Amino acid sequence: MLLLVIRTAVLYLVTMISMRVMGKRQIGQLQPFELVVILIISEMATIGVQSNGLPLSNSLLPIITITVLQISIALVNLKSKRFRLLVCGRPTFVIRGGEILEEEMRKLRLNTNDLLEQLRAKGYFDPAEVEYALMETNGQLSVMPRADKRPVQPADLSLNVQHEQPAVTIIVDGEIEWQHLQSTGYDEAWLQKKLEKYSIKRPEDIFFMSMDVDGHIFCQLKSRQGAGSPPPVREGAAKTAPAGSGKGLECADSD
Repeated sequence: MLLLVIRTAVLYLVTMISMRVMGKRQIGQLQPFELVVILIISEMATIGVQSNGLPLSNSLLPIITITVLQISIALVNLKSKRFRLLVCGRPTFVIRGGEILEEEMRKLRLNTNDLLEQLRAKGYFDPAEVEYALMETNGQLSVMPRADKRPVQPADLSLNVQHEQPAVTIIVDGEIEWQHLQSTGYDEAWLQKKLEKYSIKRPEDIFFMSMDVDGHIFCQLKSRQGAGSPPPVREGAAKTAPAGSGKGLECADSD
């Protein structure tokens, strides 16, 4: 039993390291050959767990070999366009100029129902609203709507908008993100002053806290036993709290 636990732990760690080394990709973003690599690695790991009579190296060596090959192919992909086209293929238009390309769909073995399903997933229930639709090499559908069907952009209204930056996470589940806090130009003393202002005794009581580029604070306390989650602090926000959040707690000033 102990041997099985050790074999499983070793194979798990090696498999996780292999996946991490090969890069961060979601399943829907994988190229076909990358999906094959994952399936082979998972099969090798399964054999190593189930077959106690086989040496552990019989599973470890194939996993390591496949990982090295995958990294090598990825590096060649970065350098060679021809090799990338050979391995990954090229994107294909299935709708061009508002016209559904039946011949291209036949080459992709994509039927009309599949196309409509992917269009609906992108928010387009009527193909007549689509100007271009491109089937990417990973099987995802990229859609460009007709000009009169796309959402209004600030440029359409000749509006000058400021460059936006994401909010900085300061506290997550009671833990202070020190590096993020330092990136804002503030320190622990500033944070403690903020917490005192909100009548919060300690960071451990906070579920989530962030600050946007304008210095506006969003702070959500942890839920209390039997009392649910208290309304969040929204410093510098509008005086109307979002639906379902309670009245909220707004602070007009920003220190």
